[in-house]
Amino acid sequence: MGNISAVTDAEFDQTVLMADKPVLVDFWAEWCGPCRQVAPILDELAGAHGDKITFLKMNVDENPVTPSSYRVTGIPTINVYQGGQVVKTIVGARPKAALLKELADFI
Repeated sequence: MGNISAVTDAEFDQTVLMADKPVLVDFWAEWCGPCRQVAPILDELAGAHGDKITFLKMNVDENPVTPSSYRVTGIPTINVYQGGQVVKTIVGARPKAALLKELADFI
């Protein structure tokens, strides 16, 4: 994932909740096949739309606190945060066209 930085539990409030623009967080894990399917799509979207929305990823195995507090029970889960709140949740892998449609309000 060349265009997408990782975020940790410790950085989450500052990096995501206090951000000036919308932030997409991809909750994923190394062992998750669907996560690996969606990763290159998100990377591509980050390259094309990173000026409008910040793309971040969070490994749920390494950072259990944040996913738990947002009730992330299945991965991949993609949350969009704006103004410190979750404004969009997408659970499961989606093709690029579907992700673009679901994220149209932000990109």
